[in-house]
Amino acid sequence: MCRASIYEARNNLSAYIKTAENGEVVELTRHDKPVAVILSWTDYENEVLKSNSKKTNWLSDWREKNKDLLEEFGDDDWLHRDRRHPPKNYGKCFD
Repeated sequence: MCRASIYEARNNLSAYIKTAENGEVVELTRHDKPVAVILSWTDYENEVLKSNSKKTNWLSDWREKNKDLLEEFGDDDWLHRDRRHPPKNYGKCFD
């Protein structure tokens, strides 16, 4: 892993991008504390996007499993409105 200050990265951005393209992660620092990273698109796809798709799959699986419960609430427009005023049957999971 390569480490550079934001100042250095700003002045040599092309070189740090080339470093990332070659597979080495570049850690950017401010006052010697890590604040960001530069990584190749391939690394981004492999690490970040796959991780996010697992989260999405988990949510899709949960929705499928709880389909009946979710259908009881009907239209989920209220999710996009003011959350201080949920539908009347909200929170009533048990009879």
